[in-house]
Amino acid sequence: MEVSSIMIKDVPKEDRPRERLLKNGAAHLSNQELLAILLGSGTREEPVTALSHRVLMHFEGLKLLGDATIEELMAIKGIGSAKGVLLLSAIELGKRMHQYRPDDSYVIRSPEDGADYIMEEMRSLNQEHFVALFLNTKNQIIHRQTIFIGSLNASIVHPREVFREAVKRSAASIIVAHNHPSGDPSPSQEDIHVTRRLSESGKMIGIELLDHLVIGNRKFVSLKEKGYL
Repeated sequence: MEVSSIMIKDVPKEDRPRERLLKNGAAHLSNQELLAILLGSGTREEPVTALSHRVLMHFEGLKLLGDATIEELMAIKGIGSAKGVLLLSAIELGKRMHQYRPDDSYVIRSPEDGADYIMEEMRSLNQEHFVALFLNTKNQIIHRQTIFIGSLNASIVHPREVFREAVKRSAASIIVAHNHPSGDPSPSQEDIHVTRRLSESGKMIGIELLDHLVIGNRKFVSLKEKGYL
């Protein structure tokens, strides 16, 4: 005999997240309720709301859930390939929507503008990424490129890799940034050394390094504001 699962429709109406969403709006639902809507059904032993709670507890909240793999999801009782794929698709879509930038060129007027542009994408990366933003004469971003992935080292992050692309794009200036996976954006001596080397190279070819941003977890450090530029 086929084992049936407990659907959202089997939950008492006052506790149904779908009805609550329609009545009050998505912003009034908890993370558990939103996850329950995505999952759609629970198991024979537990309703979908209990399953969604267990998923969140397993990943200690949304941050780790956002980095979950299909294997990690399917290791949870009640999550098969269909539910796992649906969750991963929703997570990725959410990330892309959050990182979306309109077609109109983004203007950098301050270190905060630069940090805001890349913060959500870079703050949760598990490896260091060294990124360059190429700007025109109006300080509009005309191109963004990841130059290097790995621990920052002056012998690896070579100025020619950065400024070759700047020349190709006819950039007037650049901003570079890299993340600290630890979440602490305090600059290291290597960060400072790389900054000064890039600044000197930029002056030689007439493309100014405006700033070097170190990205942590929802916080950043501007090496220009720290006096290293």
